[in-house]
Amino acid sequence: MIRVAIVLLISLQTTCVSAGDWPQILGPNRDGIADESLTVSWPEKGPVEVWSAEVGTGFSGPAVRDGKVYQLHRVDDQLVLQCYDALTGKPLWSAEHPCDYRASISYDDGPRCVPTVTESQAITYGPGGKLQAVDLKTGKQQWLVDTHQKYKADAGYFGAGSSPLVIDDRVIVNVGGGRSEAGMVAFSLKDGSELWKTSSEAASYSSPVVTKIGKQTVVLAVTRMKCLALDPASGKILFEIPFGKRGPTVNAANPVMIDNRLFLTASYGIGAVFGKLTPSSFESEWSSDQILSSQYTTSVVKESFLYGIHGRQDLGQAELRCLDPRQQKVLWSQQLPAYGTLILVDDKLLITTTDGSLTVAEANPTKFILLNRANIQQATEGGLALPALSNGYLYVRDAKTLRCLKIGNLN
Repeated sequence: MIRVAIVLLISLQTTCVSAGDWPQILGPNRDGIADESLTVSWPEKGPVEVWSAEVGTGFSGPAVRDGKVYQLHRVDDQLVLQCYDALTGKPLWSAEHPCDYRASISYDDGPRCVPTVTESQAITYGPGGKLQAVDLKTGKQQWLVDTHQKYKADAGYFGAGSSPLVIDDRVIVNVGGGRSEAGMVAFSLKDGSELWKTSSEAASYSSPVVTKIGKQTVVLAVTRMKCLALDPASGKILFEIPFGKRGPTVNAANPVMIDNRLFLTASYGIGAVFGKLTPSSFESEWSSDQILSSQYTTSVVKESFLYGIHGRQDLGQAELRCLDPRQQKVLWSQQLPAYGTLILVDDKLLITTTDGSLTVAEANPTKFILLNRANIQQATEGGLALPALSNGYLYVRDAKTLRCLKIGNLN
């Protein structure tokens, strides 16, 4: 069901949507930082809902590119990639394939991974390990690889949950097929054929990122028990960092770069690690379970200060914290209404939390400054799907509904 706010639609149609795309997990660079300048403001009752659409199961957040929204969800035994017009919510096409994944711990059997959208393709990764490429113009499936079957990978606690990384002509996936030496695998974007595989590591719920260390292009991937530094061309492991803990634990936050330093964080007694990267090594500067231990939220960086969420959703603990990582120091900490996720836009933090609220605060290293708070959706009992920010509109989903909200104006 689509509901459209007609008055807002008129103004939306005049808005340029070529900038401010959110084409993959955590935005343009997978770091939670929006590539736009935005004045965040809304009426007293909260952000205006522009349109909404019913969705199936899953915790997969939306991606936005070139005026279109891509949402992966599950309807009955079909995994559905739905494409909407970003301005109106009009469904444009859908791509479906069978999904037989059955959740063992979570109540939800839908997808966890955000689609990765290139200029011509959408790459999706389902909870049962099916990797798919879809043509953006037609919505037709180009290829599909059942990675869990091919590489004998386990579903893990909650199914596959590491969003694919596209770099050049390949898509790199944290498959977790350790028994087949396929912890990390690169597939051809053209036909889904294997380009390389490496590592005996099991999968995590963290998504790989790409960075530069000196002149070397490096993929950083947090697995079940390590952080791997990989050459994306060959799959060669340049170095690895122990990171994880056996037992009922999860690594879910993405690696975060702060200049030439790396920050990793997890909950469950794993804690945070911070240190300097070289093309061939990691030099730890500190590790701590008290500074910032995030269950699944990826921290954001503003002027070398780090903002993150300390705590665990399942234990009802959530503190927004600002760190000076070089000094190994918590500058301030503020209790949140619930656990959530972060987006940084200009000097503002957008915090969506599992109680259904959106909090806006200053990215200020001296103190917590609340700017606004509103209820925007139904409280989410399970994991909160990552939102997407594009051209002043926030796209969020809860258990049943995808919403487009006007939260501000482009500067």
